[in-house]
Amino acid sequence: MSEVKKIATRESYGKALAELGAEHEDLVVLDADLAGATKTGTFKKAFPERHIDCGIAECNMMGIAAGLSTTGKVPFASTFAMFASGRAYEQVRNSIGYPHMNVKIGATHAGISVGEDGASHQCNEDLALMRGIPGMVVINPSDDIEARAAVRAAYEYVGPVYLRFGRLAVPVINDTPDYKFEIGKGVTLREGTDVTIIGTGLCVNSSLEAAEMLAKDGISAKVINIHTIKPLDEELVVAAAKATGKVVTVEEHSVIGGLGGAVCETLSAKAPTPVLRIGVQDVFGESGSAVALLEKYKLDGKGVYEQIKAWL
Repeated sequence: MSEVKKIATRESYGKALAELGAEHEDLVVLDADLAGATKTGTFKKAFPERHIDCGIAECNMMGIAAGLSTTGKVPFASTFAMFASGRAYEQVRNSIGYPHMNVKIGATHAGISVGEDGASHQCNEDLALMRGIPGMVVINPSDDIEARAAVRAAYEYVGPVYLRFGRLAVPVINDTPDYKFEIGKGVTLREGTDVTIIGTGLCVNSSLEAAEMLAKDGISAKVINIHTIKPLDEELVVAAAKATGKVVTVEEHSVIGGLGGAVCETLSAKAPTPVLRIGVQDVFGESGSAVALLEKYKLDGKGVYEQIKAWL
């Protein structure tokens, strides 16, 4: 059996920027002294005159990006998720969100899979923070193919977009001829009748693995990839909930305010359904290898399977 191809979505981000840069001269990239880590260095090497290193000044970087957008440029402001959504929140809200600027925020190193950097850098609150800003599109791609498509879609969309990328190399799962990325549209990866598992980011792969394990127990699980947290594909979520009667959300993010929160808000209003929210359970992360942390916080395939099985 051939080994599954794995690529970190931050790598995909850097490559996608370089590809788009060759096609669009109005695309500019800003970074906060982290081009090697965020992989915007790939773009910098190809287009040094369109790459701006703002130094360790994330708040200033967001203001610069907002200003550039008023001149017709399409800026991608890049840094770790902790700094993009946390340190620079006020500037993102007031300088980008409020005036609805055409700025894209490339937030890498999100979630507990940042690993050894520990709780201070493991941002499990960014989806909730960005989702709360009016007019902000929030995207959390599951693999290399989806991440590249998301960057392109973000460029083409006129308005603020928050893109979430990871440090850990993850399996490529969307390498199918019929794969299509569309902002605000979820993707059904597996049909099922007993329960719906809705995953986002690296947890989409965990959801698929859990579904395989559940199948061996005679439980038929439908699996949906929600790459766009906002706007949420409410139609798909409601239809799936009505079809299976039970819903599980899986995310490498706090269970408060992210995918689980968005799904529960929708279902409570349109189709009340029992929901199990799997994610970071209102705690901070800790230092450790990414794989070990995903296992400890039960966000790997086995952990997701065990939680769903116990719930059912």
